[in-house]
Amino acid sequence: MKKLVFGTLLATSLMANAATIAIIDSGTDVEHVDFHNKIWMNPSEVADNGRDDDGNGYPDDVYGWNVAEQNNLVIDRSYLGTFSKDPHKFFDIQGKSFLGQATEEEIAWVKEKRADPEFIKEMGKFGNFVHGTHVAGITVNGVSDAKILTVKLIPTEVKLPGSKASYKNLDAGGREKILQKLLTELAKVQMTLMDEAFNYVHDNKADIANGSFGTGTDQVRRLTDVVYRVVYFKKPTEEQSVAAAKFMMNKLIDFGTEAIKNNPNTLFVFAAGNSGLNNDEIPTSPTNIQADNVISVAATYKYNFIAPFSNYGQKMVDVAAPGMLIHSQIPGNEYLKVSGTSQASPYVARIAGQIKDSNKNLSPKEIKAIILGTVDKKAFLKAKVKTNGIVNLNRAVHAAKLSLTMNVQDAIQSSNVNVADVLVEEEKFNFNPSLITPIPLPSLFK
Repeated sequence: MKKLVFGTLLATSLMANAATIAIIDSGTDVEHVDFHNKIWMNPSEVADNGRDDDGNGYPDDVYGWNVAEQNNLVIDRSYLGTFSKDPHKFFDIQGKSFLGQATEEEIAWVKEKRADPEFIKEMGKFGNFVHGTHVAGITVNGVSDAKILTVKLIPTEVKLPGSKASYKNLDAGGREKILQKLLTELAKVQMTLMDEAFNYVHDNKADIANGSFGTGTDQVRRLTDVVYRVVYFKKPTEEQSVAAAKFMMNKLIDFGTEAIKNNPNTLFVFAAGNSGLNNDEIPTSPTNIQADNVISVAATYKYNFIAPFSNYGQKMVDVAAPGMLIHSQIPGNEYLKVSGTSQASPYVARIAGQIKDSNKNLSPKEIKAIILGTVDKKAFLKAKVKTNGIVNLNRAVHAAKLSLTMNVQDAIQSSNVNVADVLVEEEKFNFNPSLITPIPLPSLFK
């Protein structure tokens, strides 16, 4: 990877008064022109010398670490120039369709592409490649101080443990124990990667970590059905399939909760999911982790309505943020408008960073309290998120500044009185929810 033009000493001085926001995702293009002076650099590591200068176990982790492949390649730039123009065209027409500006020919093209297996395959690779950079760009949009620490998390494949031959002579009770053991071990293996990512950002003193990745129950169910067939030599019934998926999902959340508990000094912001489901009833990991230093985020169209694809949950999802047609950076000095809770989550992470910049002494719990306590209440979010509201950047930052001279709750109360709700622009257009396809949340499961 090409070295950045600014040196370690300069980067260190620039970082001294800036919040560090870790992007735990599919990789960030640290060479994007817009990220100049916005990339975290390890002040104790010498670039490209093949040594672990700071003794943290991660050699040459100048810009972060690739947990998925255990190296310092935070993005694989060899993918640049390998994609057709179709993915860009797809997202462009999708946005125009939502705003009622697409032609019949363009809409027909999108429908045709959705039925093309080769295009779907390309979109999968393209989406994964650009995802982390797009998310990173949102966290530092309009912010001069915040620094991006990159952690690439998404693995290439998942290998199932065990083999059919191991379970031939077991009775029903023995098979159930083996099934639960396999699912527990598989969950543990996957969450070990996430645990390492969490530990890495915490050990490098990241103030905020954005996680626009997740695993839904449907994804887990596809995996647990395979494990069930390995153990029982037959396809599970609907009831058995659901039970196995719930068991493994609960294990994922349990392991994730422990990982968060071990890293209390970082505020973790997670995307709620893009399946349009209620996370209270059908859980998603890691966004369903409940902790003082975790925020779960649903997506909206500006400040107008909840996104049709967004997961929600009065108990499990904390707050909403804009996440539709969000313009941001992608690798190779390019840009794209993308929709998803993946885009809403870094919007909240950016606010968290600005709060931290306003008052360095605020803890993750206090930053969370400010974000959740200063929302704009919205009728369309009632019973959809815990706060019934959408984040208010100006009000949250104002409260953070007030907290320099008063306690946090008083600062929140004063800010709510003195800072207005975000002005909502009325927009009249007929949108088709089926035409808005978010990039799926990157998952640990393939």
